[in-house]
Amino acid sequence: MKFVLKKHIFFDLDRTLWDFETNSHETLLEIYNKYNLRELGIESCIEFIEEYKKINERLWEMYRVDKISQKDLRRERFQKTLELYNICNIDLSEKIGEDYIEICPRKTKLFPGTIEILNYLKSKFYLHIITNGFHKTQHIKLEFSNLTPYFQQVITSEQVAVKKPHPKIFEFALSQANANSEDSVYIGDDLEIDILGCQNFGIDGVYFNPKKIEHQENPKYEISCLSELKKLF
Repeated sequence: MKFVLKKHIFFDLDRTLWDFETNSHETLLEIYNKYNLRELGIESCIEFIEEYKKINERLWEMYRVDKISQKDLRRERFQKTLELYNICNIDLSEKIGEDYIEICPRKTKLFPGTIEILNYLKSKFYLHIITNGFHKTQHIKLEFSNLTPYFQQVITSEQVAVKKPHPKIFEFALSQANANSEDSVYIGDDLEIDILGCQNFGIDGVYFNPKKIEHQENPKYEISCLSELKKLF
């Protein structure tokens, strides 16, 4: 199966091209050591990171449905994690939050095959990004990972004031790229937010599923490695 008559390829960024889990893990290790969190009673760095990830994911779910603000998300994820260890220090949680936002986007670990596949696609298609990540943060990631030159348009949820899977963000992206749903494809790692979101809007979806998670949905196509895109385009 190959996509034909397509002109525009839209990518998600985090967990699709930019290796969020690895980059975030490295950042949290640095923070744990910088602030001597072991001396504050957090004996296990790995446990601290796992607890943070669970809290961060819950808060992101709230952020996606506009139950908390960006500012609240950035503050509370570390504040709530520290409170699990009976550390009630707002100043410390804010400092850690600021460091995380400063350090993490400058990490450069990408998924295997990212640069190779972008080089393969760039001469054949217009490439774009649609992301729910923070506008400034996502542009820093693209710049430091040397991805910026590959993309014509970078659409963030902050620009549109709605988040995927809301149809308005896909409508805005097509408008900015001078594209239409028939000549576009969207590639992302989140089955509900990325793939069902774009397909409900009429854009073909490619589900990037590197862990080969079982599901009952019907994406237009599914891959476990970015290099498989060569078979589609």
